[in-house]
Amino acid sequence: MGGAAGAGNWTPAAEFNIFVDPQAADIVFRSGIAISMCGLDVTHAAQIMNEDVGRMRTIDNPVAQCVADLLEFFVIYHKDPKWGFDGVPLHDPCTIAWLLEPDMFSGIDCHVAIETQSELTMGMTLVDRYQLTGKPANAHVLLGIDRQRFVELLTNSLKIW
Repeated sequence: MGGAAGAGNWTPAAEFNIFVDPQAADIVFRSGIAISMCGLDVTHAAQIMNEDVGRMRTIDNPVAQCVADLLEFFVIYHKDPKWGFDGVPLHDPCTIAWLLEPDMFSGIDCHVAIETQSELTMGMTLVDRYQLTGKPANAHVLLGIDRQRFVELLTNSLKIW
């Protein structure tokens, strides 16, 4: 979970996880291993709305109640107009959802480079969507999610506790 094909959330150019250690991210993206990048483009689409939190609140177990409490807290932070969210984006749970149900997501194979030098764009994930660099794809970049299916997976998971 990290990066973005668009704007960052920690700097205008960089997502937090990549920004805090761009050199390590650069090593990973240049390593040749199979990479699926679950960045802000998809995690911002995986928002939990108030009505979703309400459904989770009806699940009678301590884990569901704790999750509902946390989500209600994060709603306050994400109501800041600068974000433009209707709900709460869930970043890390997207990675687990992708591992469980990858067909819930859509994405593209492309080359991703990590900026490690620039003062203005340090930590930026440069996603070559249109093969402009001529470099081979080194990542599958997730860009879309079936939000309703994501909410169902989360809600159903909370029921088993």
